[in-house]
Amino acid sequence: MSSIVDELKTILEPGKLAVDDMTLAAYAVDQAPVLDYQLPLAVVRAETVADVQAVVSACAKHSVPIVARGAGTGVSGGAHASQGCIVLSLERMNRILDLSPDDETAVVEPGVINADLNDAAAVHGLMYAPDPASFRMSTIGGNVATNAGGLRCAKYGVTRDSVLALDVVLADGSLIHTGHQTFKGVAGYDLTGLFVGSEGTLGIVVGATVRLKYLPREVHTIAAFYPDFRSAAAGVLAVGKARVQPAIMELLDGGSLHQLDEIHGSDLSSRGASLLLIQTDGFGAAAEAEVVREVLAAGGATVTTEASAEAEQLVELRRNSRGVEVDDEYRVGEDVAVPRSRLVDYIGELEAMAVAHGVQLKVVAHAGDGNLHPTFWVDRLDNQVDADAMQRLGEALDRSITVALAMGGTITGEHGIGQYKLRWLGLEQPEPVRELQRRIKHLFDPAGILNPGKAI
Repeated sequence: MSSIVDELKTILEPGKLAVDDMTLAAYAVDQAPVLDYQLPLAVVRAETVADVQAVVSACAKHSVPIVARGAGTGVSGGAHASQGCIVLSLERMNRILDLSPDDETAVVEPGVINADLNDAAAVHGLMYAPDPASFRMSTIGGNVATNAGGLRCAKYGVTRDSVLALDVVLADGSLIHTGHQTFKGVAGYDLTGLFVGSEGTLGIVVGATVRLKYLPREVHTIAAFYPDFRSAAAGVLAVGKARVQPAIMELLDGGSLHQLDEIHGSDLSSRGASLLLIQTDGFGAAAEAEVVREVLAAGGATVTTEASAEAEQLVELRRNSRGVEVDDEYRVGEDVAVPRSRLVDYIGELEAMAVAHGVQLKVVAHAGDGNLHPTFWVDRLDNQVDADAMQRLGEALDRSITVALAMGGTITGEHGIGQYKLRWLGLEQPEPVRELQRRIKHLFDPAGILNPGKAI
């Protein structure tokens, strides 16, 4: 395979191709558990669309796999290197090409960091609504690849809901444009929607036109502390029955509060065994917040009206609530979603399965849309975990998946399938559906060089 590296050396400018051991190792994995560790043949740091087309064309000629990568913040293994692959980093393609306050749109390269786009939009009283917890590091291209969610999903939807058009390099190196500049447009099949969430298996996104939303003039944050986790989950349903639409509705259990206190020196765990954090925004924020406070207090919560500084701190603590241990071989964070009406039931099942399998558990959730991130873990002894503990951990994970599916849920709400969750995909999607997806993959990528072994 050295021939592909030799060819890339001839077609790329100096500084864009790396083959040193340190770089290869750094770009070999994202933040997910590693099932099959592979070093790439080389890492390409593309700076232009032409770079991407040249690399894809060369790889197509040599039948070499390509793994496109943004910031590497994914937690499902979608950016793990495949055997004998070229890792194509898009992080240097980080320009905001256009931002139109009148059209309320922005055109960006895939390496633009989510937070940077928001900073640029805020100058015009606008925002890019999707806000994954890693928004200060994650790129728009990576967000598009995984159809990323975030805290504001409860009101503003996921990435797909904000993407109007895409520029995509296909598996043969050709460039296409999908979608439209307008908010509405139904001409032909929705190829834009198909590429969003396809995890780099159908094409490589090199540009995105996204819709911006109005930056809220007023924001109110409500912190409701409960004596137990299931009561807090019931509070989520109570807010829904009051027909209030919060922008953010986040749920943290006692284990999460305790960990946050240890890391950040807060006192959340002394105020309750579970926290429901709700944020309303817009011109009706105050009125909505008042309804929320009344509903939650009636349900037994200790409700506080936070000062703006503490409100912001609570939101930031929630963004960091999964900690640096997101997913390692002894501690695995999940990403299931269930219908909101089953939140209380599912949380009860999680607590029971942790006891039954002898594993530890903490849970945070985007409760507004039923997306939960339970984290199971087992203790290490001298930096080792015995086989029995690993088996119990695996059984708890399997059980968390099957129970969620039985409740009408899904195995991934926002992180994607990647490499890690392929083991469970057949439980959610029957074979005829999976075969149809494989046929779509073959149509776009007949040689199978785009992120093989991921997503489907």
